[in-house]
Amino acid sequence: MTSALATGLLLIGGWAAGRSGPPMAGLLAPSASAEFAPSPQPSPEPKLEVHGFVDVSYAWNANRPRQGDNWFAGVGTSGKRGDEFAINLAQVDLTLPTSASNPVGFRLVLGYGNGMDVLRAGEISRPGTSAEVWRHVVQASAQYETGLGRGLRLEAGVYPSHIGMEAFATRDNWNYTRSWLGELSPYTQTGLKLSYPLTERWSGQLHVLNGWQGIADNNSGKSIGAQLAYAAEAFSISFNGVAGPELADNDDAVRVFGDVVALWRPSAAWSLGVSIDAAREERGEAEAASWWGAGFYARWARPASKTALALRAERYADEDGAIIAQKLAEVTLTLEHRPDPRLILKLEGRYDDSTAPVFSGRDGAQKRQFLLLLGAVATFQEVRPCCSE
Repeated sequence: MTSALATGLLLIGGWAAGRSGPPMAGLLAPSASAEFAPSPQPSPEPKLEVHGFVDVSYAWNANRPRQGDNWFAGVGTSGKRGDEFAINLAQVDLTLPTSASNPVGFRLVLGYGNGMDVLRAGEISRPGTSAEVWRHVVQASAQYETGLGRGLRLEAGVYPSHIGMEAFATRDNWNYTRSWLGELSPYTQTGLKLSYPLTERWSGQLHVLNGWQGIADNNSGKSIGAQLAYAAEAFSISFNGVAGPELADNDDAVRVFGDVVALWRPSAAWSLGVSIDAAREERGEAEAASWWGAGFYARWARPASKTALALRAERYADEDGAIIAQKLAEVTLTLEHRPDPRLILKLEGRYDDSTAPVFSGRDGAQKRQFLLLLGAVATFQEVRPCCSE
């Protein structure tokens, strides 16, 4: 699940940049001399941005699982393997940003590692599509700044989900491992997005989607997503939702999912966040299933400091078995240090508790798990001229 609020803030910045630039020269009167006409200002040349990172980790599991798997099937996009060094995610990102002078852009993000195997494990296998086909695609989308109104923006393809607080890349999150709210809701989605800045602080999004995280659709119905976001200097909040049929080969059983993400910065050093999910899904003649989750986040980092401390606590309840048929709780404490702007180190301790024996152990399945992880993310960025004639 990508951070819906961070996405909203980035979009606002993108809209503002797209609307800035040199003012248009006024039209000359017919009697004006050409020698006094202002020289035409060349449009800024589009720049191709190349980003990337390598995210490696070592995780120690107190349960000492025999097969080394820290998480049950379908989750574990970070710290998947225990008692070994692992490539969590190696990613390359090619981006041509949109702007007033370059209304057409794209973003192609490819990834490799344990995180990608989990992200695309649920892809359906049908003609032309499977987990193997899409296993390295994090994002592949085309973007268009229409110039309409305050800046209507279109994006189509595979792109980050508008739901939740946490992104797929660990470097973008306060903690190294991701919450249950993040693991059990979409990180990416496939479809068409319309984004619009309603005012200087309010923005909105509308999505038409194939479905719940999958690139290919498992039925012929489509889901509708929406976001309403508010962003101020010290406080921001987003209301996010998606509704549509998500069961395989069933266009009638509708899932309705709602999500609220709020961030508050009470001081220069402290940042606080809360994420709340609630959902309901029809099951035909059977009783509908419902589930909910809530996560609380705190981060402390003095201005200009290279070190930060983050705490997360959450509860996830799905007693009806719509997603996982259990209750989960976890507490995570993360120490982050950046000795260089291009290197992020995270030392993390995490404790999980479940009502079902879902964690692997040397002596069989366990209801509890404690992990100690060390993650390192090395990043790079390069900007090159693009698309010149």
